[in-house]
Amino acid sequence: MSPRLPALFVGHGSPLNAIRENEWTGAWARLGRELPRPHAVLSISAHWYVDGTAVTAMGQPRTIHDFGGFPRELYEVRYGAAGDAALARRVQQCLAPLPVLADQSWGLDHGTWSVLCHLYPDADVPVVQLSIDARAGPRFHYELGARLRPLRDEGILILGSGDIVHNLRAYAWGARVQAPYDWALRFEGLVRERLLSWEHASLIDYEALGEDARLCAPTPEHYLPLLYVMGAGHTGESVRFPVEGIDGGSVSMLAVQLG
Repeated sequence: MSPRLPALFVGHGSPLNAIRENEWTGAWARLGRELPRPHAVLSISAHWYVDGTAVTAMGQPRTIHDFGGFPRELYEVRYGAAGDAALARRVQQCLAPLPVLADQSWGLDHGTWSVLCHLYPDADVPVVQLSIDARAGPRFHYELGARLRPLRDEGILILGSGDIVHNLRAYAWGARVQAPYDWALRFEGLVRERLLSWEHASLIDYEALGEDARLCAPTPEHYLPLLYVMGAGHTGESVRFPVEGIDGGSVSMLAVQLG
């Protein structure tokens, strides 16, 4: 029997983290060495935010370079992990009767591969992505996470990839150094406190948390992957933050590990 895998949310930050060595990518690499080895990864990335729910079902997902204006080196990265059609079918089974499209065209976007190239640099763990339905509210996504919870006992690492704080309008681009904004620190701190005390209801209804929440999550797609990981948790299990920090003043690199 497989050991229960943690559920893991990672703040992925800039695509450049795929090719950088810094405190965050070093922490991702340590996580990859420390976590029980999964049979496969189910990734919920902020960057597959579309109308409807779909799961990648191809044998060899392509590496998607879904960004612009970065160095050529970044576009040359190929993350060659295999897909897993059996896991895709299992995800459909877990989420039934919700219709889940078996997708043959998407692949792995940078929310997935920029993290996995440090967690599993040999690309030797199969990877499946699940889309985020842009039409649905936060509770829908939390409840999907809960329906995916059994996968953790089947050797599957549930990986949410986004950023708890993600405000690119306030981000310090280029070489400019920016200390974390007060509103970013307050909101990230609130999320941490409520995760530790398993107060999930207010984190699901995060838009009701006031102006700090609106500044930190001006659009929902980078926050929603956290709700899948929260939903996949077992109430009362350990909560830890294996990666910390805020990049450019307004992008949280916080990682959340349940179990």
